[in-house]
Amino acid sequence: MLRVLSCLAYDHDYFGLALALTVCALGSILTMRLFARTRRTSGARRLHWIFLAGLIGGSSIWTTHFVAMLGYLPDLPSAFEPVGTIASLFMAITFTTAGMYISATTRSSAMIEIGGGAVGLGIAAMHFVGMAAYRVSGHIEYDATMVAAAIALGCLFGATAFNRIARPVTRFCKYGGALALFLAICSMHMTAMGAATIVPDSSVVVPDQLLSGAVLAVCVISVMSLILGSGVSSYIIDTKSQEEAISRYRHLALHDPVTGLPNRTYLASLLGEATANAADDTSRLAVIAIDLDRFKDINDVHGHQAGDAVLKALAERLSAALDTGEFLARVGGDEFVAVKHKLYTVGQASDFGRKLREIVCLPIEHDDKMLAVGASIGVSVFPDHGTGADELIGRADLAMYRAKQSSVDKTCTYDASMDEASRERAVIAMELRNAVELEQLELHYQPQVDVTTGELVGFEALVRWNHPKRGMVSPGEFIPIAEETGLIVPVGNWVLRAACAEAAGWSKPLKIAINVAPAQFAQGDFPKLVHEVLLESGLSAKRLELEITESSIIGDQQHALHVVRQLKAFGIRIAMDDYGTGYSSLSTLKTFPFDKIKIDQSFIKTVDTSEQSGAIVRSTLILAESLNIPVLAEGVETADHLEFLRREGCAEAQGFFLSRPVPVSRVAEIITSGVGSASHQRNTDGLPVAPFQLAKAG
Repeated sequence: MLRVLSCLAYDHDYFGLALALTVCALGSILTMRLFARTRRTSGARRLHWIFLAGLIGGSSIWTTHFVAMLGYLPDLPSAFEPVGTIASLFMAITFTTAGMYISATTRSSAMIEIGGGAVGLGIAAMHFVGMAAYRVSGHIEYDATMVAAAIALGCLFGATAFNRIARPVTRFCKYGGALALFLAICSMHMTAMGAATIVPDSSVVVPDQLLSGAVLAVCVISVMSLILGSGVSSYIIDTKSQEEAISRYRHLALHDPVTGLPNRTYLASLLGEATANAADDTSRLAVIAIDLDRFKDINDVHGHQAGDAVLKALAERLSAALDTGEFLARVGGDEFVAVKHKLYTVGQASDFGRKLREIVCLPIEHDDKMLAVGASIGVSVFPDHGTGADELIGRADLAMYRAKQSSVDKTCTYDASMDEASRERAVIAMELRNAVELEQLELHYQPQVDVTTGELVGFEALVRWNHPKRGMVSPGEFIPIAEETGLIVPVGNWVLRAACAEAAGWSKPLKIAINVAPAQFAQGDFPKLVHEVLLESGLSAKRLELEITESSIIGDQQHALHVVRQLKAFGIRIAMDDYGTGYSSLSTLKTFPFDKIKIDQSFIKTVDTSEQSGAIVRSTLILAESLNIPVLAEGVETADHLEFLRREGCAEAQGFFLSRPVPVSRVAEIITSGVGSASHQRNTDGLPVAPFQLAKAG
């Protein structure tokens, strides 16, 4: 130890020693930062960082040695042999790179420390090869014990440096790793220099063509400056790239990719902060839930590209209309949420919602077409309707669903009764799950008649829910819930099986019409299911008529057409239900081989009071006649309705004027009473009379 201290105190120039320590410190910090980077990468990227770390580390070891040697004062002529000097540089880089590779390619084994030890050996190898290139007028003798100690110190501190980076226990370990490498280089060099004794020998002449100390100093400092500069630049560039990547990922995580608006996560964070840090007890905060109406129609008819264009246009329009303290996010496929600060009345929140709705309802031009959507607006207010982000968003959604159900006011503000309605819907959904197994569902049948003769031609099967406590639950109450929850599929399949089984036992081979929900029709095995039901029930396929709406087929027309053709191959008839309420496109009638068109009851109910309804029904009948497709009119409630249909040439009809839906127990009676000469009688107005009209009182 005394020899090492004596060597430092008496045999070195302090400026050169300080410069060597500075270079060593900077190189150690950068080397260990680069080594840490190698452990966070993989593949070719990892190899790049290993090479760069080995280059910086080896150069730092080499530079520290030779800068310290330039400050070494043996009081004898000295110089440096070029080949050995350069060879020592490559040796330092090679050992350091190898050690980096060994440690970087393992996650937790002892190879981490072994790699660090290899770097320590590289420090020693570089030192002694460099000393071999040192020419002085004398001989260098070494103390073997101190040489061994020097090598041991280099390996020990090298292993410690890699251990601190690869197995950190605190956030300060990255500094501990750099310090350990610094100690590995310095302790090895100083101990090895203390082990060396120069014995003067005047017979040993230092050649003039060797590198002088001044030349070597310029070369070493220049090379090291370039290498350190390159390493620092690479590290900074990579760090900046990582920060930019993190920023992009954060933006993607918090923003909608289609519109660029903040997403639900961003919204929840903003609302959470706004409600938690509300300083003004007199002001309110409004949450506006916006759900687009008819947006699915645009996607189905014009494609998803058009749908995305509509979303982008709406996002731009709404964002442009926002003032200070207002915020907009897209939280779902066709759902947006707006937030407005600094409100003082609930009425101001409603006015804000109406303003946004007016903007949404403006037409949007896309590919020379004018597209338009509507909007249902739900409003909740902090703190009146809730104090938490989730609570406010949830209650704005409840108000929005109420607005969606309304045909008058499409902007609705939350009130407490909505919670009860929501809970009631949830209870109905849970009870409906068990309704099929508990045999609570039953079928009622509405007769369908020939408009000209009054003859009974078939029935439409309509599901009813006979709840043990609620009584007869209206289809208008539970069918929408079944569609929302997906329960419409098991309910619809039950209706199909039950209706076919009952129709197979009728005394007359009348047709049975069954509604098919879009979710049912979309099942890949639906034709197979229908075929199995026909085989199980024994019902003739030509008696089965499946009614589908245009919304069932517009989404994937190729699949829908394939399903329709499979069903018709069995002999089943296919009817388009609710004609006139959806797209009612001529291309649909051209593409799909429908056997019947059913005009929606909304047109029939006003056919004698509305010129528009009358015109629509007439044009439908003319179109159907030209396509050779029979038409059935739903919702016939008066003699005038029936007379209009007879006069215009409608083939079939159903409605309360003819008969209300009846339970299965009365079907046999209607089948019997609707047969024979009575079915050809006419009343005083000349209209055909169906004897089973008495059933409408049932």
